Amino acid sequence: MNTLKYYLAAVLAFSIWGTFSLVLKPLHSYTSLDILFYRVFSCALVMSVTTVLFKRKALKESIRYFKSLPRKRRWSIAGLNIGSSFFLTANWFSFIYVMNHVSVKATSVAYLVCPIITTILAFFLLKERLTKIQWLSVLLSGTGCVLLSYANMVDMLYSSLVGFTYACYLVGQNKNSGFDKFVVLNFHILLSALILLPFFPAYSGPVPTDFKFYFFVEIIAVVYTIVPLFLNLYALSGISSSKIGMILNINPIIAFILAGAVYHEASGTLQLVAYALIFIAVLIFNTGGVFRPDTEKRSIVTDNGNPGTPT
Repeated sequence: MNTLKYYLAAVLAFSIWGTFSLVLKPLHSYTSLDILFYRVFSCALVMSVTTVLFKRKALKESIRYFKSLPRKRRWSIAGLNIGSSFFLTANWFSFIYVMNHVSVKATSVAYLVCPIITTILAFFLLKERLTKIQWLSVLLSGTGCVLLSYANMVDMLYSSLVGFTYACYLVGQNKNSGFDKFVVLNFHILLSALILLPFFPAYSGPVPTDFKFYFFVEIIAVVYTIVPLFLNLYALSGISSSKIGMILNINPIIAFILAGAVYHEASGTLQLVAYALIFIAVLIFNTGGVFRPDTEKRSIVTDNGNPGTPT
């Protein structure tokens, strides 16, 4: 199977996320929780309406497939998706908080740490095999992150929290096969909205009246949440978690460039060297894998999310 389309999906998803600061920074005067509440509730509404109007067949097939599974497998899938929703919600909140109250660079570092955590988790939990050259790239990436931590240890701690939550989500979704990807994402976001709903009355601020707030929240909901997450889940159906994790480095590299070029956050020589090491690590890790079958995947999932023929 040619994996180019899965690589392109991952690259596009993380390129979009790399420019997230452009729509999130204009909302810096609002609390992180308010942005999170309206983002998630808006996503849940948009996706649920879309599913009801255009994805009813896929929804029925996913439910039918779930019911056909053995009881133990059903409990496992339910736990996996509930946990995924929790990690996704935690990632969104921590990312928004760090972006608007710590620094743009701290969020970029978060998604430099994430691929390392993802690769390690995938190795131990999913038994994904890595070549020696890929381990070398992980070592290079890790070295870059250590260099960045010398500049600000507190930022590194925040970054590690953001990275860990998304790494857990990524690894979990690699086992979540057999379901339509849009329906799966709808379930995660809908459950995330239910998790946040009890906290909304007590922790939300006054209802925003500025049109700018809703304008940017809707862009965040559709362009920076639904689209890249769907592309991410699609990519996971064709290539392994560890490769997705390393491609994720595109996100922080773009964010780092924006931090300096747009927000004028100072960058030292050490940081430039660290980012260069990580960029080289991404190229090394994925060299030769774009046009050949991904043998690390134990089964292939078809474009509509249903199991295909193992290769």
